[in-house]
Amino acid sequence: MSKIKLTKNELKAQKDDLKMYRRYLPTLTLKKQQLQTEIRAIESKAEAARQERETLERGFNDWIAVFSEENAFPKGAITVRNIHKGKGNIAGVTIPIFEGADFSREEYDLYETPLWVDIAANHMEKAMLLDLEAEVLEEQGRLLEAELLTISQRVNLFEKVKIPETEENIKKISIYLADQQVSAVVRSKISKSKIAAKNATDSERQGYSL
Repeated sequence: MSKIKLTKNELKAQKDDLKMYRRYLPTLTLKKQQLQTEIRAIESKAEAARQERETLERGFNDWIAVFSEENAFPKGAITVRNIHKGKGNIAGVTIPIFEGADFSREEYDLYETPLWVDIAANHMEKAMLLDLEAEVLEEQGRLLEAELLTISQRVNLFEKVKIPETEENIKKISIYLADQQVSAVVRSKISKSKIAAKNATDSERQGYSL
């Protein structure tokens, strides 16, 4: 705990600080809860995208026998040309929003290529879209997790350090000032008693002199 001045001005400053901490703490706590809720929702969406991707991939099993044809569907036949992302905002955090993607397909001879290739290509593009969507969702989660860590640290700082420390400072200063006030009253009474005693003594002396 840092050293504080035991003065009325410092007492007011500490009370102002305590008021500020108590005013901001509920806002920070609410933001923390909002981030936790949003992170869980994003994780759920990412998991749903991955599961859909797995379901789609299992559907490819219908084509396994056909894929066995050598070079019928070469690796790299479909590539991602552009990824479209927008921007969103959650609890003050700017996040990317997945808006789709453009693909390029390798040209092939329509007469010599099996008919299933177009169907398989469409399935692969959809699977790649789901992968990209999951990646963007995971990026959203990382950004919100980082913000959650910062907010959690601030909440802990206010709850466990700043508020207790400030309350202790206020108590310490208040006790000191109260003691000082009592001491001042006592000194004043003692001083008045001495003055009264002196006046009485002086009066007695004057009486004897008469």
